[in-house]
Amino acid sequence: MTKAKGPASESFEKSLETLEELVRELEAGDKGLDESLALFEKGVALSKDLTKRLEDARTKVESLAVDGGKLVTKPFAAEEDR
Repeated sequence: MTKAKGPASESFEKSLETLEELVRELEAGDKGLDESLALFEKGVALSKDLTKRLEDARTKVESLAVDGGKLVTKPFAAEEDR
């Protein structure tokens, strides 16, 4: 079974690799119900963390704007503040 570290302690890429490994283990179909459920729960948590990290990155990228041909940053509000 894959030992996953806490999502915040891994890079995005490493967390994605961990999620892919969990999926491969589940797709193999050789785990019992309890172990499969534990893998699934870890996968869901990783998926949520990765989605949040992607959304945060998207928000930061969108905060860049072109102003008169110059690249400038502008403050962005969290989704809840909009």
